[in-house]
Amino acid sequence: MASSTVTPPRPDRPARPNLAFRHLRGHRSPAEFAALVRRAAREIGECVSCDARYIGRVEAGEIRCPNYAYERVFLHMFPGRTLTDLGFAPRASVRGRGARTPEDAPCAHTTRPERTTSDEQNTAETGGAHQPYDTQDPYDKYHDHEESDVLRRAFMTGGGATMAAATLGPLGLAHDASTARPVRRAGASEAGALEEAVRRIRLLDDRHGADGLYRRAAAPLRAAYALLDAGTTRQTTADRLHSGAGELAISVGWLAHDSGRFDDARSHYAEALATARVTGDEGLEAHAFCNTAFLARDAGRPREAVRAAQAAQRVARPLGSPRLMSLLALREAGGWAGLADRTGCEQALVRAQALYDRGPCDSDPEWMSFYGEAELEGLEAQCWSTLGDWPRAARHAKRAADLQDPHFSRNIALYTAELADDLARGGLPDEAAVAGMRVLDLLDQVQSSRIQTMLAGTARVLLPHRRAGGVSTFLERHASTPRMV
Repeated sequence: MASSTVTPPRPDRPARPNLAFRHLRGHRSPAEFAALVRRAAREIGECVSCDARYIGRVEAGEIRCPNYAYERVFLHMFPGRTLTDLGFAPRASVRGRGARTPEDAPCAHTTRPERTTSDEQNTAETGGAHQPYDTQDPYDKYHDHEESDVLRRAFMTGGGATMAAATLGPLGLAHDASTARPVRRAGASEAGALEEAVRRIRLLDDRHGADGLYRRAAAPLRAAYALLDAGTTRQTTADRLHSGAGELAISVGWLAHDSGRFDDARSHYAEALATARVTGDEGLEAHAFCNTAFLARDAGRPREAVRAAQAAQRVARPLGSPRLMSLLALREAGGWAGLADRTGCEQALVRAQALYDRGPCDSDPEWMSFYGEAELEGLEAQCWSTLGDWPRAARHAKRAADLQDPHFSRNIALYTAELADDLARGGLPDEAAVAGMRVLDLLDQVQSSRIQTMLAGTARVLLPHRRAGGVSTFLERHASTPRMV
């Protein structure tokens, strides 16, 4: 094997602590500072999963230059400063082949040297761990940045649809599994591109909804599994690839789910579950069961929803994340509501609230960044709506819409559509029409079959009240709104 003949270069410098960044943290703990970073990210519409471990790596000098998302957040937090002022190295000094020195160049007899060495040189990986952040080797001259140049170009591309297309492109660097040409052996850079693709899909879905993304996401998913077939030389990178491919399958499954393609979603979730079982990845398995439970509820299989949610809780319990257990209890509550079991639903809701109140912790999965108080209120509203308690459902739906971060248009539209439907079914047509108009205002930004289906149901309920001025205006505008195909 070519990779066995390559000797990775020895580190020629230790990581230098980032004292400037440590000074900026001041008296706050790493966890407190990480919370400020996440809050600043939300203010500018970014999605980062910063925690105390990430802050520690920055201060230790392991992350010489942050990825573009973190760069935007840090410059927002400290206006007027540059990355150099924050203690980071200039990006040009850590990116690409131009940063190599002659003695660092790989041996001439290797084929695809930049790929065969990327795996072996990523010595900063923790054995068996999934690294969700800047997973670069602090000594590596040319894999020191998190993103490949392909990802960099995608991040710098503006515009909604253009951004979506560019973001889903990085995994195109792997050949399609159906072609005759062999796929190169995967390394840490491919694992990083895969993880970043998952993050960007989630962020774009939060902002714009699933309908415009689903078809574009199929190719990166095929490429991800082609990378798994290509193999890798390090077990830690193989674990990252399996975890990333499974998470991508869940993300693509969710896009199918939210756009009404339930059979496709079920297939993608099953693929993720199989990937988790093969590698013994309990976190991925819990995530797959979580989404399977949600899909089963929406597809009218409430008993399956209960069973899948309970299976997810069994798998997730050793992971030590109360917030994850809270979300899974809500998935179970949704199943009980579908079975018209009010007692079972209420018990699960109480358990979900108690677990949520324990607060966040370092064990919370990265994919749960969407789960806050607004989502908890929204899921509880859906339970009460299913049980036919419209006033209670409307109260929780309104709280969900009020609490949601304004950057996440899709969720605001979803919660407001839930509110409109609950008000309409609860005998408050005028208030329902007002909420429905707010949803129609958001449909320019959001493409979600789920939301459009909910709004169509609300319109049918409001038809008997069409002589009321506000209701008539809503129905006319709704009828003139083009449907997604």
